[in-house]
Amino acid sequence: MPMADVPANGSVIRYPYLWAWQRDKGETEGRKSRPVCMVLAIPKGNQTNLILLAISGTPPRSDQTALEIPQLECRRAGIREWKDAWITVSEFNHDLAEASFYFDPNAEVLGSFSKGFLAKIAAAFKPFLASANARISRTE
Repeated sequence: MPMADVPANGSVIRYPYLWAWQRDKGETEGRKSRPVCMVLAIPKGNQTNLILLAISGTPPRSDQTALEIPQLECRRAGIREWKDAWITVSEFNHDLAEASFYFDPNAEVLGSFSKGFLAKIAAAFKPFLASANARISRTE
């Protein structure tokens, strides 16, 4: 199987994100398609591991860690109509591009974050990347 075309790191696409609280309730499907940031796309063998962070117009829950997205970055990300926005860094969806039921390789890229803001996201996200509880697998 050929490697899937995936957007560049920092790109914002729509994806049916599954929140940790939904997973913890036994849900297996994201309730709606929402903007997410493709924070990492990691080729491994003949598959591409996708690490996706949710973007929301709702402030984070008390058990979540999120960065508020500045208005300039909202415009760059293609969500300019949002008055307020946050990117959650304390949890992430993990998917495999070539085998996904959820990732659409033909999905429109809404926009992308600047390298500077992506570096802030990466620094805030790094402590959570290795956490089993933060990882929400979409490959099962």
